[in-house]
Amino acid sequence: MTKPVQTLKTIAQKLGVSTATISNAFSRPDQLSATLREKILAACAEVGYMGPNKAAQSLRKGSSGIIAVVLSDSLEYMVSDPVASQFLKGVATELERNKLNLLLFSGSAASLDSIADFVDGFICYGAPRNLALVEELKRARKRVLTVDFDLPERPSVNIDNEQAAYEVARRVLTPVSRATVLGLRLIDSDTSGPVGDTPMWDNESSIAHRRLDGYLRAAAEAGVSLSNQQIWHIPVSSQYFAEAAALSALQQQPRPDVLLCMSDLIALSAIRVALAQGLRIPQDVKIVGFDGIEEGVRYNPSLTSVWQFSDAKGRAAVQAFLADSDQKQWLPYEIRQGESC
Repeated sequence: MTKPVQTLKTIAQKLGVSTATISNAFSRPDQLSATLREKILAACAEVGYMGPNKAAQSLRKGSSGIIAVVLSDSLEYMVSDPVASQFLKGVATELERNKLNLLLFSGSAASLDSIADFVDGFICYGAPRNLALVEELKRARKRVLTVDFDLPERPSVNIDNEQAAYEVARRVLTPVSRATVLGLRLIDSDTSGPVGDTPMWDNESSIAHRRLDGYLRAAAEAGVSLSNQQIWHIPVSSQYFAEAAALSALQQQPRPDVLLCMSDLIALSAIRVALAQGLRIPQDVKIVGFDGIEEGVRYNPSLTSVWQFSDAKGRAAVQAFLADSDQKQWLPYEIRQGESC
């Protein structure tokens, strides 16, 4: 038979002490003698009482010491992505330094309801794939800070993705370039392919569209035409989808001699495909990436890319969250020259 649930009040009555004394045994042991505390804890364990309700304590204090990081995609995808992993490393480092805890929440979840009452606020890393979560975050009463996208009247931490993409593209484009963009999540499709006539989606909050804006500005300035048939959509930043897109793009006639890639993972996949086809880099095809991951430095040829220092971005996001400011913060980035262009 299941034992009746024991509350702090019923345990206090059985032990003949105050509820404050029992509470102190769990949360403020310095207020009791060691003998009394051991007696209380043993008696509580005997009847199955594990201490005051943590959720109720959080509600009373107005703080749980837990920050939720809402990811843009599933947990499985995000923790395997090298850029997201670096960001989360920075977040975890800064939270630990401030004696706070981290809760990871999938951007493909149905709702924030299951965690909203138990966290102190939300750091959102990219616009969640489930756009209903974006609407919940807009209405949330708790603090919300966004990274790599913006919400009205909420603080954010970003780099200038459009300007960074423009700068790296200008390094490689000339008036005679035959350029192709290997983009990321530009349309609502689960397969890779040219954007073509398919409407762009999530244009306001997506950093991919800001990067595309930068590429298009650089192309126009260089006198290079970039039609929607030369702009490829890749649904996720993975080797499988990136290699398939790069292979198809490099088989186009005339073959592109510049690949503007929206992530380093896509760029490195494109390099592997190009080399497998017997193309020389950068003589036959120049390739640039975006993000700045260590593999791009170690690769042969090394990758020219925008470095956005994702671990520092994670630390900056926590610092901005705790600063309780409503400002939008712009972080520095670097264009690092490699051998791929």
